[in-house]
Amino acid sequence: MSRRFTAGAVATATTLALLGTVPAGPAGAAPGASGDVTEYTVVAEAGTGTAEATAAIEAAGGTVTGSTADVGMYQVVTDDAEFAAKVAAAPALLGAAERRAIGYAPRQRFDAVEQEHRIAGAASAGAAGRRGTRMDPLDDKLWGLPMMRADKSRRVEPGDRRVTVGILDTGVDGQHPDLKPNFSYSLSRNFAPDIPDIDGPCEVESCLDPVDRDDSGHGTHVAGTIGAAANRFGLSGVAPNVTLVALKGGQDSGYFFLDSVVNALVYAGDAGIDVVNMSFYIDPWLYNCLDNPADSAEEQASQRATIEAVNRALRYAHKRGVTLVGSLGNNHEDLGDPRPDSSSPNYGGTPRLRTIDNDTCWDLPVEGAHVIGVSALGPSKAKADYSNYGTEEISVAAPGGWFRDGYGTPTHRTYDNTILSSYPLHVLQEEGVVDADGNIVPDAESYVFKECTSAGVCGYYTYLQGTSMASPHVSGVAALIVSRYGKRDGRRGGLTLDPDKVERHLYRTAADTACPEPRLVSYANEGRSPEWDAYCDGGAGFNGFYGHGIVDAFAAVTRPLHHH
Repeated sequence: MSRRFTAGAVATATTLALLGTVPAGPAGAAPGASGDVTEYTVVAEAGTGTAEATAAIEAAGGTVTGSTADVGMYQVVTDDAEFAAKVAAAPALLGAAERRAIGYAPRQRFDAVEQEHRIAGAASAGAAGRRGTRMDPLDDKLWGLPMMRADKSRRVEPGDRRVTVGILDTGVDGQHPDLKPNFSYSLSRNFAPDIPDIDGPCEVESCLDPVDRDDSGHGTHVAGTIGAAANRFGLSGVAPNVTLVALKGGQDSGYFFLDSVVNALVYAGDAGIDVVNMSFYIDPWLYNCLDNPADSAEEQASQRATIEAVNRALRYAHKRGVTLVGSLGNNHEDLGDPRPDSSSPNYGGTPRLRTIDNDTCWDLPVEGAHVIGVSALGPSKAKADYSNYGTEEISVAAPGGWFRDGYGTPTHRTYDNTILSSYPLHVLQEEGVVDADGNIVPDAESYVFKECTSAGVCGYYTYLQGTSMASPHVSGVAALIVSRYGKRDGRRGGLTLDPDKVERHLYRTAADTACPEPRLVSYANEGRSPEWDAYCDGGAGFNGFYGHGIVDAFAAVTRPLHHH
């Protein structure tokens, strides 16, 4: 997910533990002392009107500063240390979540999953050109395109500009020359103003970055996989002619606030966005639970509010024609049988051992309403060791990269096993792999690429891996389905197709892939402990590693759409 996006960036508690860091929440007053002003996001009970909810919030000691009435969500400030408890006790209100990040995309220099190849110090297998027909110069490095037959689908359906794909992420570099031809400034929005205490100094006076800026890189990488232009330059995406829309829901620092995510989803529904890619998951709790006994009453109410608000927003967007795609996450676990969690909350409280009840706890947003969950594969089509899995939540599988794939062959532990896509120049410069003059430093020439137009405009590309890289491959195919079979949207222009039809067609056309034998897969050869062992349950038509199969772009645009 991206949470650097989940993989993409995978921001999981496991990732944070591997990095040896625990992010601090936004600086500000913590509740507890009268006079301290604290921000909350309050969620009203279903059926509660705005006037009733506002009155209940005021009675609890809060002042409403903003609202998203369509999903019953309110932004509130208060100096009452007992506000959260009062909200939890109010019949009209579901709960109050202190305005701390609910999703996190780690902004360390290296992400333990997504940039494992850089941490380990890898080489290239020198295998460019080995895996398919190219449209753009770097396409020979995109092994994922032929795996899902996207190299063939574009000859039939490269995508329609009237189809819009929202990248709910840390932003998109709309100035990147491979993205600019398809980037929509008019539709893109920033729902996450910079917060200096956690993001550093604001780049602009208003603290609201332009809609074409990405200070993380994750969203730009995701966008390139979905829809980098086929322009004989750089590389091309799965759907190279669709329109890309930035829905910035994450802070520059990688945090995701509940209200930013919900507002982005509501906007996507209102604006007629056709597909939304979500490569993040929700913190500070690895799993949001209804009533986990290890949590306080206020913590339980906060998680209930998060669960309800996110699901309301997902249903709102789906009802208005948005196909929702999410990464399964990089925590190497069966989402239907989660391990006990000792990492949560990873800020804003004391981590403690929590037994996770699968019936009352959710990994959001991928376990939320109407979300197509995607696992990650390496070039061999094996499930990547880090990828979550399980028959309960998986929908389809897609290329996400696996640095350790190919054990016993020359490709093992090489960059070529991961996913190449677009990346912002200034982020690469901050990471020290491109110098001030735009030149790639010698040590990075095997994993950073530079392509320049005849006019001297240059674009940069690098490798990442994760379920955050897998979900945009599926979002691209969903956009192709809407392009091929969608009908004109009389209300908003463009094309539209019922998300349920998109989902069914995606499943129907995916390539059935059976579980490996033996079904219990050990990653010991790849250097992993038994905790990483994964059991694949199910048949060839549907199983825990591949879901309905490996997504197939060519089949998706050549097989007739069933309308029932």
